[in-house]
Amino acid sequence: MSYYDIDSILTDAEKIPCEFNVTVLNLGHLNNNPGQDLKSGTKLSLPLWLAELLALANTASNPNDDAKPFVNLSLPDALSNECVQALKADPRAVQLRQRSINFYGLATRLLDLFEERELNGVLRKTFVMRAAEIALHARKMGDSAGKEGGSNIGIGAAQDEFTRGLDEWERQLFTKAHSGLKGGKEWMENVKRH
Repeated sequence: MSYYDIDSILTDAEKIPCEFNVTVLNLGHLNNNPGQDLKSGTKLSLPLWLAELLALANTASNPNDDAKPFVNLSLPDALSNECVQALKADPRAVQLRQRSINFYGLATRLLDLFEERELNGVLRKTFVMRAAEIALHARKMGDSAGKEGGSNIGIGAAQDEFTRGLDEWERQLFTKAHSGLKGGKEWMENVKRH
């Protein structure tokens, strides 16, 4: 991803539940207490970019000391136990976009921070099953639109219904698969004419 990638920027802005391990002076405004200290044990949701920095930083000046991070991170609602159980049951039935617009981007970033083997396996299975479903729908939309004398009526509505639950990356995959299929058909028609 590039520096100017809007999906990366939006992923970095996702809120992550954190618990402070240290008292931080004059940061009470983060907890609606302007002019106060942010006490140890305070639970807040912070943007991913900030939560990651605070979780990886430590307060020890001597590397030999037991260093603890400024904050402990928890998995966000998008990757809650409820969501993981639903993905285990049937990944195609979960509307990832309602969980997070950039679900896979968020999950990838968080897997770098957490050692969740089970979550890693569930996300892989989810990706494979949903990518196959996306390819199937892209092909169906292409077949419906490309038939001789066929009508395009209803294709947009069916496409909108299907893509409603897809996260941003999956939508891009659907668009590329659909346009690739369309381009392949046009090329074949050109070959047949000549």
